[in-house]
Amino acid sequence: MIHTRGLTRSFRARGETVEAVRGLDLDIEAGSVVAFLGPNGAGKTTSLRMLTTLLPPTSGTAVVAGHDVMTDPSGVRHRIGYLGQGNSAGSNFRVSEELITQGRAYGLSRAKSRTRAERLLTAFELDGLTRRTVGTLSGGQRRRLDIAMALVHEPALLFLDEPTTGLDPHSRADIWTHVLRLHKELGTTIVFTTHYLEEADLWARRVMVVDHGRVIADDSPEKLKAGLAGDRITLGTADRADAERAVELARALPIVHEVTADGTEVRIRTPHGDTQLPVLLRNLEAAGVRALTARLTRPTLDDVFLSLTGRTLRERADAAAPITTHDGA
Repeated sequence: MIHTRGLTRSFRARGETVEAVRGLDLDIEAGSVVAFLGPNGAGKTTSLRMLTTLLPPTSGTAVVAGHDVMTDPSGVRHRIGYLGQGNSAGSNFRVSEELITQGRAYGLSRAKSRTRAERLLTAFELDGLTRRTVGTLSGGQRRRLDIAMALVHEPALLFLDEPTTGLDPHSRADIWTHVLRLHKELGTTIVFTTHYLEEADLWARRVMVVDHGRVIADDSPEKLKAGLAGDRITLGTADRADAERAVELARALPIVHEVTADGTEVRIRTPHGDTQLPVLLRNLEAAGVRALTARLTRPTLDDVFLSLTGRTLRERADAAAPITTHDGA
């Protein structure tokens, strides 16, 4: 569904060249649900804008849904749906008419546009709001309408750029319920960005971590967490001597990423902590080391990014903020 090689995008800003995307190589299969993760300024939105033909690449190649983004942008646009970070529908227009107009823009007859609009309004629980103007909708309702507009022509590929930002947890869960149901029914490929890491963890089959314009990790959420972050075991011991002995025993485990001690507390990072912890406790008991407490913590995707880059996905440091240019990247 997506095939890129050496895709780059650079800008001139304040007299300097800014490399927003550096050599992006992607191979995304049809029917996938893929999350693009990274801090602000990592190149996620710029990548999506190139793949959706909204921004020409500086170099490299990209074929999206069977069409080249440079030589056949119209072919790409007919095959994709795109939800940007802003709202798509006009505030002063009626809900049903916005969907019908969107279908007409994609070349559907008015009858077919109306039929698809009615089906989507029902699917996204907006069928009681058809005569309301868009500006009177709640944030969650408006976002569901935006997604419906991106789906009215039944695209093979749907891009969602932070689709639930600013919504309450109930509205976020509601939107994903609708999106994934349609994904299951239509087989739509979904590529999305988000700063809500639990969304990527729950819904994505594949996670790509982007930093400084490059993909630095690419795998399933579970494999990334196990391989790059690992489970965290925290032991509370009676005194420093027990802590030092616990460190030695922990380092003797089959696979250990990291062992540290802070006073009487010992922290161990290891894959498959659920099987490692019982072994460690038995070894501690056999060695006469008293473990007063033991806690197993599962890793998050934020732990993965911290392991890769030394900072978390949620950080908003000024250094990570994107430089705004005339083309909005």
